Amino acid sequence: MTKSRFIRTLIMLIITFNFTNCDNEEFEVPSPEPQIIELSGAEISISALREALEQQIITSGNTLLLVEDDLYVSGYVISTDEQGNFFEELIIQDNYIEPDAGLRIKLDANPLYQSFEPGRKVYIRLSGLTAGMDSGQLTVGYRDGNRIGQISESRMFQFVIRDTVVRTIEPLAAPISTLDETYINTYIKLSDVQFHRDEVLGDYPLTFAGEAFDEFDGERTLESCSETSSIVLSTSVYASFSSSHLPAGRGNAEGIFTYNFYGDEFNLVLNDLNGLDMESTDRCDPMLVDCGVAVGSGITVLFSEFFESQSEGEPIQGNGWTNYVEAGSETWEAYFEDGTNASLGISARMGSYLSGDDDNIGWLITPEIQFDSQQGEELHFKTSNSFADESTLELLFSSDWNGEPDTVPNATWQILTHAIIVEDDDFFGDWVFSGYVDLSCIEGSGHIAWRYTGSGDADEDGTYELDEIEITSN
Repeated sequence: MTKSRFIRTLIMLIITFNFTNCDNEEFEVPSPEPQIIELSGAEISISALREALEQQIITSGNTLLLVEDDLYVSGYVISTDEQGNFFEELIIQDNYIEPDAGLRIKLDANPLYQSFEPGRKVYIRLSGLTAGMDSGQLTVGYRDGNRIGQISESRMFQFVIRDTVVRTIEPLAAPISTLDETYINTYIKLSDVQFHRDEVLGDYPLTFAGEAFDEFDGERTLESCSETSSIVLSTSVYASFSSSHLPAGRGNAEGIFTYNFYGDEFNLVLNDLNGLDMESTDRCDPMLVDCGVAVGSGITVLFSEFFESQSEGEPIQGNGWTNYVEAGSETWEAYFEDGTNASLGISARMGSYLSGDDDNIGWLITPEIQFDSQQGEELHFKTSNSFADESTLELLFSSDWNGEPDTVPNATWQILTHAIIVEDDDFFGDWVFSGYVDLSCIEGSGHIAWRYTGSGDADEDGTYELDEIEITSN
C-alpha cells in the first residue's frame, strides 16, 4: 500500500461521516457571502485530524500530513485581528461552548475580522492542504518545504467557507493549574487573577507591550489569587492597545490559550481589552517584610548552615531544619557537583525536572529565631540554578507557624524583600550572593523559609541550589 493510500485509509477510519450532499458534482468555489453549506465530502472533527497526524508520525515519522481526500473540518472563529493582536491567522474551535479542540489556519490575508468575526461558523476544506504542528499548535495551510505556509488571499474563500450561523462564544472556565496542551487554541476564562505587583504597582507601571525591551511581543505575568499558579499574557507590539497600561486591579481574563512563538511555553492572548475585567481594587498580593538592606553582617552568628555535614543525595535534616513537601515527590536534598555547575562543597538542592509530578512545592524552613534578644539582625546566603525555567524560589517569613510540618501551608507567610535570588537567565554555573537582608524590624520570633514552586510542567521545571546561609546580629 502506498503512503498516500495508507493516509487516506487512516483518515477515513477515524472520521464520522456527515454527508449533507452526496452528489458527484464538483464542488463549486463559494462566494464570500455567508451561505448554508452543502459539503461535497465528509466532515471530520479537529480531534480526528490531529489523531491522523499523530498516527502518521508514529508509523512513518513524517510530521506533515497532506490531505488528499475531500474532507472538511468545521468550527467557530475565536480570534480577531481587528486590534492587531493576531496577524494573518485564524483560530477556530470545534464548538462555541465547551470545546474539545482548536485549530489554526495560516492565511496570507489581512485584515480577516471583516469576513471572519468571532462566533462565525466556518468550514475548512482540507483537500490539498497540509496539517502539522507549528509552534505547538495544530495548524493547516499550504506546504512550504518542511513547514506549513499560508493559503493565498486569492484562494482563501475556496478553503475557508463561511456558514450563516453566528454564535456567542462562551469561554471555557479553567484554573491555570489545570491548563495543558489539550486546551491549546480554545477560548478560556481565568477567574480571580491579577497582574504581578512588580508590573503594575509603583511609580512605573508597565504597558502591555510598549516598553523599550519589548521586541515582538510583550510578556506579562497573570497570577491566580486562588492558587499558586501563573501564566504569561502575550501581546503583540503591533496591537492597538500595546501602549496601554496594565490594569492594577483584580478580576477575570478571557482570551485564547496557546503557545508562544517557540512552542515551549503556555500563553494567553487577548483579542482586545474587553477580555479583561479587573475593576476590583482588592488585590491578593502577599504581605511583605521590608526592613531594608543591611550594610553588612553582624559579629554574632544566630544561625548558620553550610550543609557540609549533610549526606549527599539524602534529604536535608538536622540543625533544626523542617524539610516539608507540600506537593509532589521531590524534597530539598544534599547535593555535590564539581563540574561546570559546581556546588559549594555540599549544597542544598531542590528541583522537579522530569519528576513526573503534576505539581511540586518544597519548603526548607529554619528553626525558630528570636529577634528580641539582640539588635541589628540580618540574613545572607547564596543561590544558583540549573535552568530554573518556570519554577520559582521565594524567601518567606512567618511569625505564627507553630512548628508542625502539616500546618506549614496554613500559616501566614510574608515575603522577605530585598533578597537577591538567582534568576533563570543567570549563568547556571554562577553562585549569586543575596545581599545583606535586614531583619531588624521584626519583633518577637519566627521562622525563615525557602519555598520552591514548580510550574506544573515537570518536563520544563529546573533546579535551585542554596548554600552558605547565615543569620547574624550586632
